[in-house]
Amino acid sequence: MESILNFVAGGLLQLSWWQIILVTLVLTHITIAAVTIYLHRSQAHRGLDLHPIVSHFFRMWLWLTTGMLTREWVAIHRKHHAKCEREGDPHSPIMFGLEKVLWQGAELYREEALNEETLKRFSHGTPDDWMERKVYSAHPSLGIFIMMAIDLSLFGAFGLCVWAVQMAWIPFWAAGVVNGLGHYVGYRNFSSPDSSTNLFPIGILIGGEELHNNHHAYGTSAKFSSKWYEFDIGWMYIRMMQAVGLAKVKKVAPKLKLAPQSAQDVTESTLQGIITHRYEIMTRYADLLKKAALQEIARLRSDPSASQELVQLNHVTEHVTLSEQALSVEEKSQLEQAFAQNKALAQLVAMRDELSRVWSSSTASTEQLVQDLQAWLQNAQQSGVQSLEQFALRLRRYAA
Repeated sequence: MESILNFVAGGLLQLSWWQIILVTLVLTHITIAAVTIYLHRSQAHRGLDLHPIVSHFFRMWLWLTTGMLTREWVAIHRKHHAKCEREGDPHSPIMFGLEKVLWQGAELYREEALNEETLKRFSHGTPDDWMERKVYSAHPSLGIFIMMAIDLSLFGAFGLCVWAVQMAWIPFWAAGVVNGLGHYVGYRNFSSPDSSTNLFPIGILIGGEELHNNHHAYGTSAKFSSKWYEFDIGWMYIRMMQAVGLAKVKKVAPKLKLAPQSAQDVTESTLQGIITHRYEIMTRYADLLKKAALQEIARLRSDPSASQELVQLNHVTEHVTLSEQALSVEEKSQLEQAFAQNKALAQLVAMRDELSRVWSSSTASTEQLVQDLQAWLQNAQQSGVQSLEQFALRLRRYAA
């Protein structure tokens, strides 16, 4: 009788409470690794290939711990990138509001998973073998009940708590925090055409998904870290698997290559280098605009009649580095007014818009784009704005 009570209380392992917490963290971290390495980087974006044994282990583990199907997750995520922060984005806080995505992200996922058009259009290349058709897709809820039985067997009554945490882990961290806060707060290395942010430079808790802005800038890269101080634990696991032949990296973000200082000719290589690193370039340009606004503030501070202009310039320093999607209508209006009423900033904004047209044109030939880039660089170097001249000199050194 005593042995039965012990089993009910502590299961087969008879662990202490702190050991159960530790094991739970390990189990949920494996689930996070499965999402970021298998679902996200390998299946959705094809940034790496995984050995069939690793791939199927992750697929089975996700079936047990989340009930998620590869086909559904991949389709929904690809649609998020295709429709990012526009009508049709399955889980954008810009469209739905932060609170809804943060706390009801799993509900948004399940709702979109019922959209057959989404699955048909965006799920190409996902597993369609016997196990997928007859087991995982046919019985999506069976896995999580098997996991419950395993947890109860191993941990006794505490197994219900372990299981509950496993069930809530991905809906909160992946569906809520990454999809919600990852488009709302944090810092940005790249001025991608969305409001994606890096939540934290050390990507451990969510497997590297904390570096969400880096991912949106280079979506197919298997590596999410970009700066020297950033750490992506998912990438560390990939490198470890690669070392023993269990993974093959196909794509990583291109490294910036600068030609020698003496290089002055604008070539197709210059154009390709600038197009490749356009988000990094726009980030640098936003910093240039912010510094110009700060210089204007310092110049006008002693002028009592410039109080209104100072207020507007302060709006520039606060909002110019944010994405357009992250700005409210009022903030956009404030920026436009500040740019319109300050000649120096208006010139910089006009030059920025001209530069962006170099890579946004879909009809111009490569030869025409090279000529347009050459003209822009010449205008920038003759602008009389020192910071813009230095910016243009550096762009001349970009290479493919």
